[in-house]
Amino acid sequence: MKFARLNTLTVWLITSFITVSFTISEAISADLTPVNLRTEYKRNPVVDVDKPRLSWELTATGRGQIQTAYQILVASSAALLNAEKADLWQSAKVAGNATNQIEYSGKTLLSRTVCYWKVRSWDKNGQPGPWSAVATWEMGLLTKADWKADWIGNDLTALGKGKTYHLPPSPFFRKEIQLTAPVKKARLYVTSLGLYEYQINGKRIGNDYFTPGWTDYNKRVYYQTYDVTADVKPGKNALGAILADGWYAGYLGYALLVGNPVVKNFYGNVPLLKAQLEIEYTNGKTETIATDQSWKTSHGPILEADILNGETYNANLAFDNWSKTGFNDAGWKNSTIFPDKPDRQLEAYPGNPVRVFQELKAKTVTPKAGGHYLFDLGQNFAGMVRLRVKGNKGDTIRLRFGEVLFPNGDIMTENLRKARATDTYILKGDPQGETWTPKFTYHGFQYVDVAGFKSAPGLDAITGIVLTSATPETGSFETDNKLINKLYQNIVWTQRSNYVEVPTDCPQRDERLGWTGDAQAYVQSATFNNDISAFFTKWLVDLNDAQRPDNAYPIYAPAPNVRKTDTYSPGWSEAGIICPYTIYKTYGDTRVIQKFWPNMVAYLKFMEAKSQGTYVYKEGSFAEVSPKGGFGDWLSVGKKTPPDMLATLYFGYAASMMADMAKAIGKPDEATYYTTMFTKIKQAFRAHYTDETGRFKTNSAAYGNGEGYVDGEMGFEGHTQTAYANAIYMNMIAPDLTPKAGNWLVDLIKANDNKLSTGFLGVKPLLPSLSMTGHSNEAYKLLLSTEYPSWGFEVVNGANTIWERWNSYIKGKGFENNAGMNSFNHYAFGSVNEWLFGNAAGIKAAEAGYRTFIIRPELAPQGINFVNASYRSINGTIVSSWKKEGNRVRMKVVVPANTTATVFIPITKPDSVLESNKALTASQDIRVIGARDGYLQVTVGSGTYQFSAVN
Repeated sequence: MKFARLNTLTVWLITSFITVSFTISEAISADLTPVNLRTEYKRNPVVDVDKPRLSWELTATGRGQIQTAYQILVASSAALLNAEKADLWQSAKVAGNATNQIEYSGKTLLSRTVCYWKVRSWDKNGQPGPWSAVATWEMGLLTKADWKADWIGNDLTALGKGKTYHLPPSPFFRKEIQLTAPVKKARLYVTSLGLYEYQINGKRIGNDYFTPGWTDYNKRVYYQTYDVTADVKPGKNALGAILADGWYAGYLGYALLVGNPVVKNFYGNVPLLKAQLEIEYTNGKTETIATDQSWKTSHGPILEADILNGETYNANLAFDNWSKTGFNDAGWKNSTIFPDKPDRQLEAYPGNPVRVFQELKAKTVTPKAGGHYLFDLGQNFAGMVRLRVKGNKGDTIRLRFGEVLFPNGDIMTENLRKARATDTYILKGDPQGETWTPKFTYHGFQYVDVAGFKSAPGLDAITGIVLTSATPETGSFETDNKLINKLYQNIVWTQRSNYVEVPTDCPQRDERLGWTGDAQAYVQSATFNNDISAFFTKWLVDLNDAQRPDNAYPIYAPAPNVRKTDTYSPGWSEAGIICPYTIYKTYGDTRVIQKFWPNMVAYLKFMEAKSQGTYVYKEGSFAEVSPKGGFGDWLSVGKKTPPDMLATLYFGYAASMMADMAKAIGKPDEATYYTTMFTKIKQAFRAHYTDETGRFKTNSAAYGNGEGYVDGEMGFEGHTQTAYANAIYMNMIAPDLTPKAGNWLVDLIKANDNKLSTGFLGVKPLLPSLSMTGHSNEAYKLLLSTEYPSWGFEVVNGANTIWERWNSYIKGKGFENNAGMNSFNHYAFGSVNEWLFGNAAGIKAAEAGYRTFIIRPELAPQGINFVNASYRSINGTIVSSWKKEGNRVRMKVVVPANTTATVFIPITKPDSVLESNKALTASQDIRVIGARDGYLQVTVGSGTYQFSAVN
């Protein structure tokens, strides 16, 4: 009996010990928590990728925390996942620190499968952390056989009016259906050739705009998937849709301006709808309602709808309750079925949809001559307005949009060129007032000139609706200098305005194209402000779909041949290499390399053949393109850098990137091939474009009088800011000559009265190349300058976005080239953002995806005493902050869990460095590397660090 009691006691003690041990273990392990779960870069998306990639971030409270292993569970229901019965995939415990780009490796996924998943991580002590919250992804329609819907349309071409703008009305479609039982699940799969808005029982479905997005519609069209379970009910339901020409059949770019043979209908003439509503009843039965000939169609209040030129709405023609049950559609006709292209792909939309970012209240409303009223919304942006008005039946309100005002206060619209950019609303005379927002157009503007009010309107008559592709915000940057803070906000607003479905050059005028030169010059800057992974996943498909038969990448994408002479251009075409490389480096994405590797290889072969075995492009090598030599250093000031010299630099730059990408995807032979090519290009470049001292030169006589070249009348010079900036940035200069090149660059700036002279291709590498050669003080002088040309010049002249031209507007003088090419919302010169984050704050990736990274801030000699920047990388939020306080500089560094940073602390006395007010040697979390070039270099794991040092 005593033995039995002892045995019971022993069991109790052992059990208690185990319980306590688990409690302690859980307390320890709870520190490493997975958050922000994403599939293919997005939260809870619908995808059609066979093996979707999973990502998460990790949070931890302590320092030096890393993931040593992870486990992923994927189940077909939340209940199974919560019970840890992973019927789709159980990864088991996987050793390693990977938290992103992890391919699903479970059972083959079928169309419509909803996948529930969660993950947990083991920490540096080998302890498992808590399971993450549950995330989902859903498989779309993976085969064409999944689609039962027809393409339906209503050809209203003959109703288009006007000689200049032939704009037909928008077609409406509707169908009433009977659902026979309570609904368990309802999914709407919908797309269009053109733009669509879908409604169920009178309600707009989704909050996306300009769906399904812009593609080469002859090759592929995307569809959206919406959960509409809550929008349908047993019994009668009504389905409806409205279409517009959009990018498919509407006006595009400057085709009208330049007299291109085709100005609209680049892909087709009639907008079409394809949709199917899939119902799963609670009794287990299923039903699919698809577009077919039985859908009724008509046209009504939307008299015109063009994405560039504007929208006209006659409220007197509105169909009340047209998308609700019981509407009398006896006067409507049956839809027409249109044939599909057999080789056109139908795919789930991979990007970020265009959505409302915010609303802007009018700041002022000013009466103008002729009964007009001018509304100032306080910010240049891309979007539309909501109109509130009260008046008589038939009254007409016309809204014109502009970015800036003439000195006399009138709206300036000349820079819109052939973009009509006018919205019109015809009142029905509702005594309660009327509210209207267009559906299928957007504009770039700050000011709205409104005609037609019968009495003075209030500020609430016009509200700005800001639209942008919904790329998650990732960055912040602030200083104690108001000029620089304003510059940064201008950069952010300009990116917001131009990342609308594709990376456009400008949102306002008759252009709004995905220019490749602008895109490649700015892409690194863009990554610091927003998560552009999904946005570029989509656009890089557009770019590669647009690759030319000769394997050159085009000058814009999608590429509908807006001008028949538009072909390719060095510095523009390299977007096909630079943009995938940047996505790889930023997000650790090797799939983007693998996907487009054949295209990139083909382009490099094209460029290699173009050099005719010399690996250099001598003067006149690109005389056959239009303009001659390509666009070169677009909008530079002073003598032009030879476009063929720039072409050679970009050739070498692309080869070096190809070598790096080949290594990343396990192609060592090709890595060697491109490394050798890079060496050959560097040697050939130096042999042809440098003299015996290493100074850049060119045979300017080869360009004659410059006719046919961009700004050719200015003459050509090899010894330019743009040439040295690019050569240094691209590592095209021998190491022993790099300091000399940096000095020449500084000499050129000083000779130009301490001003820059660079254009689109020169401005991006200008400040980084100064920093790379030890001239960050000169970089800061350029950044802080307010004299023309400079970023500060734009700010002091009233800019709240980045301008296309350094001198787009001058206070007291007016506009430069206002009726030509003068966008006030153009991100190319905003590429200085790369230097703000990468040098002023000092945040740079080391390992792809910021698993390891560098913090090396460059202190301003004057004008800025404080910089605070944060960047949410794919591995978590990085913070770099510095502040001058007397003879000391204080740094705050935040390193995300599961990452490592090499931190460079600015010093003059290495032994003066403190961390959290303690001597550096007293910390166990920091490894000191050593002092060099005015910095103390240390390596730290995750956590928050407060450094200070005499400087």
